[in-house]
Amino acid sequence: MIDVKFIRENPDAVRASQTGRGEDASIVDQIIASDELRRVAIEKFEKLRAEQNVLSKSVGAAKGDEKAALLENAKELATAVKEADSKRAEAEEHTKALVMQLSNVLDPGAPIGGEADFKVLEHVGTPRKFDFEPKDHVELGKLLGAIDTERGAKVAGSRSYYLTGSGALLEFALVNYAISMAVKAGFVPVIPPVLVNPAAMEGTGFLGQAAENVYRIEKDDVYLVGTSEVPLAAMHMDEVLNGDKLPMRYAGYSSCFRREAGTYGKDTRGIIRVHQFDKVEMFSFCHPDQAKEEHARILQWEKDFLNAMEIPYRVIDVASGDLGSSANRKFDCEAWIPTQDAYREVTSTSNCTEFQARRLNIRYKDADGTKAVATLNGTLVAIPRMIVAILENHQNADGTVNIPKALQPFLGKERFELV
Repeated sequence: MIDVKFIRENPDAVRASQTGRGEDASIVDQIIASDELRRVAIEKFEKLRAEQNVLSKSVGAAKGDEKAALLENAKELATAVKEADSKRAEAEEHTKALVMQLSNVLDPGAPIGGEADFKVLEHVGTPRKFDFEPKDHVELGKLLGAIDTERGAKVAGSRSYYLTGSGALLEFALVNYAISMAVKAGFVPVIPPVLVNPAAMEGTGFLGQAAENVYRIEKDDVYLVGTSEVPLAAMHMDEVLNGDKLPMRYAGYSSCFRREAGTYGKDTRGIIRVHQFDKVEMFSFCHPDQAKEEHARILQWEKDFLNAMEIPYRVIDVASGDLGSSANRKFDCEAWIPTQDAYREVTSTSNCTEFQARRLNIRYKDADGTKAVATLNGTLVAIPRMIVAILENHQNADGTVNIPKALQPFLGKERFELV
């Protein structure tokens, strides 16, 4: 949520941000008009309440007919104060509802445009030239006894799968390496709940444009998370953090659930786009003036992980129209997938500035007072796509797959053999 004062003082910047995202800019004028009514309502309420306080003192000192008259006035004033308070609350709620519809203000450096208008920041590594016809991850998964999409579909429907044998062991290795790496970097490991209440989901910005991809359990009014970003952000909901302890960093491991609405016909083969997957997510609460530097650090940790997996990748600056509502800037790391002859997203990191914190009422206190904290998130490893990248990039002609050196201690071998 954007500070109303910022909107009032910087309406052109907020309008430009909305336009850059391809969203409604006219709501800014609606907010400014509603905020004016809100401030008038607050002023009227406070004026009447001050009169009420003065009158209450007069009643205590009065006697006889004077006191009776004052009591009658006090009764009428009490009614007026109650009505003014009701109008104030209504005006504040209306303004808040409008502000909640706004996406975060874009970083001036974010590319403007749609999904295809990203900016490539760097390429790392060179795509491998095979001297044989490379197999895709589905075929390799069958040869290794690692991935079973047919039984997954039988049991849970399309975009479902089993990881078995070496596939399951590879997930455990990836998670253990990611967590050990995060702990060394100062992150606190967390296994969060994957069922959250509406306040947590709305506060992180996942009930707006992203709502169609969220699973809701209506009977209990809870949601399955699409990322552990949600419970990690909401963990400190309605709290005041100690400013001296910032940044506070968490690494959450959880299952994630996504409906994948609007992706009919896309990535139907294999495990690139699925309904359920496991992920290690980095999350940071930091001082707002340090958020850009923290964003760069999180991106570097993602790059370090991909470097350890010995996979070619590129880093892109995501365009404005492809950002989530909470992010003011987002960087993606895209791994090279040989059989698709393309780079595919495997990690991303977003700077959400104070947007989520204002919605979740998370503040920090230091010598300068109490203010909204900044929040940032970044995927350290999303298991299915990382498995795809490892299998396809490190395969041998006979279908065996070499294991990246960083993972060998966790697996106790150098390659996956055929079953």
